[in-house]
Amino acid sequence: MENNDLNDSTENDKAITNKVGSVFYWTLGILSVLILTGIFAPNVLESVTAQAQTFISNTFGWYYLIVVTIFLIVCLIFIVSPYGKVRLGKDDDRPEYSFPVWIAFLFSAGLGVGLLFFGAAEPIAHFAVSSPNAPEGTEQAAMDALLYTFFHWGLHGWAIYAIIAICLAYFNFRKDKTGLISATLSPLWNMDGKLGKTIDVVAIVATLSGIATTLGFGALQMNGGISLLTGLPNSFALQLAIIVVVTVIFILSSMTGIDKGIKILSTVNMSLVGVVFLFFMIFGATMFSFNMLTTTIGNYIQNLPQMSFNIAPMSEDKREWINAWTIFYWAWWMAWSPFVGTFIARVSKGRTLREFVVAVLLVPSVMGFIWFSFIGGTAISVESSGTIISHLPDEEVLFGVLETMPFGTIMSYLTIFVIAVFFITSADSATFVLASQSTAGSLNPGKRIKLVWGILMSATAAVLLYSGGLQGIQNTMILVAFPFSIIMVLMVIALFKSLAQERLREEAAERKEAREWKKWRKEQDRKDRQLRKNEKKEKRTKIGKSQAHVKQDSIAKSDRTEEWNTSEQLSDNPAKRDNLDHGVDSNNKSEQ
Repeated sequence: MENNDLNDSTENDKAITNKVGSVFYWTLGILSVLILTGIFAPNVLESVTAQAQTFISNTFGWYYLIVVTIFLIVCLIFIVSPYGKVRLGKDDDRPEYSFPVWIAFLFSAGLGVGLLFFGAAEPIAHFAVSSPNAPEGTEQAAMDALLYTFFHWGLHGWAIYAIIAICLAYFNFRKDKTGLISATLSPLWNMDGKLGKTIDVVAIVATLSGIATTLGFGALQMNGGISLLTGLPNSFALQLAIIVVVTVIFILSSMTGIDKGIKILSTVNMSLVGVVFLFFMIFGATMFSFNMLTTTIGNYIQNLPQMSFNIAPMSEDKREWINAWTIFYWAWWMAWSPFVGTFIARVSKGRTLREFVVAVLLVPSVMGFIWFSFIGGTAISVESSGTIISHLPDEEVLFGVLETMPFGTIMSYLTIFVIAVFFITSADSATFVLASQSTAGSLNPGKRIKLVWGILMSATAAVLLYSGGLQGIQNTMILVAFPFSIIMVLMVIALFKSLAQERLREEAAERKEAREWKKWRKEQDRKDRQLRKNEKKEKRTKIGKSQAHVKQDSIAKSDRTEEWNTSEQLSDNPAKRDNLDHGVDSNNKSEQ
């Protein structure tokens, strides 16, 4: 009977993890429209989405800057407030993964291909193509190049990821809600109806748009590297071949689950990135990079508040630069946040809020600062020395830098391999997230669902590259980020409401415990007083009895002493003894 129940339970779990609903089909329909538009009318898609993106950036740029900074402030509150003790799970839950493996998960999912694609490209763009504050190619432009790269890849971006992950992990593991974005708003509204499904659709569209764009970047950069190394043309055929090979690998990996495929890939990623970093540290502009890192960290700390709120209302050129870079990045981080946040939440069960926020904010940010300082610093040094690499497309800038270094060809091939592993890891993680979000938040979605999403992601990236609609889908991603940012604000409100309610319940329980303890203490004090009273009474009784015995003993002793004295006197005076005896005899006769 027990075996039958167990089999039934297993079958039910499998049915749940493979069940898809209206969210899946609505998402599929929306993406199909976007993809078909990108195939048959790519110019229309790009034009419409670009105009909408421009409108949002110009009209709501201030909103993006404020809301992302608020997310960072919220994370800092969790570090210093009593809420930091709250565990992402039950009170007795503990982390499933070791700290190094967990950091590898964060690093691979949160940064991925972007580290390699923008590692040299963004600092060079800010230094030699379009500097935010100074003339291109100057010393100030070099300083600003790394400063704004730090800003775009530092605390603000990771605060966005942290907010999503905290909300998902808290409500899923601690409050036993589903792992859906909509479930995090349950303290505010009932999420079982159309509103909840709409929110989940927006989250999935944002996730797929973000990952498809990244897969497109990865394929383009691999194609660019191969073209520079082998002379093969930069063509869609090569890009399609790259996507097909990588798709087969990441689908096979996704079938093994997080504990095997993604865990192994994330660990391999960290090792390979370490090799690339050590190469730049040894053969790159080492001292220049160290000096740039030190100086830029100081500039970052000093200028962070000003950069966080600078929308340049009096400078049209600077405002255009902010729209093109900062607003774009904040929207991109938010569009990626459902994917990365869901994955980070899944691997962070059992950690406290304080531990989670400190690690998620600081560790990847610092690692990113060091990375960009050496890769970007070397690129700036190469450009400054007269070897022009700023004319290269973004996807080829890193390989242009490697060409100027010893063992550049070998490292270029290794870099292509690292990009492929990042590509696979990101896509592998994304299939899990998309499958989870489309199966009621299942923590172990079925393999068939992951297979469907894996093929759909790669097909989306391939079709967009073929149709030239990559820019259009990037714009679409930015558009999706705007409503999702509102959802994120509501998630923060719901989180604080739930935390406050939990705190009130804890305080009520503490007060009840205090009252019970006070009552128990009062009863104990009463018993102690009664016990002491009884002890005193018993002691007085014992003292009285002791005194009575002493008095009796004294009287008896006095009587014995008097008798002894009398006998002594009679023995010393026989006449007196005879008179006493005669008197006694006379008394006896008279009585007779």
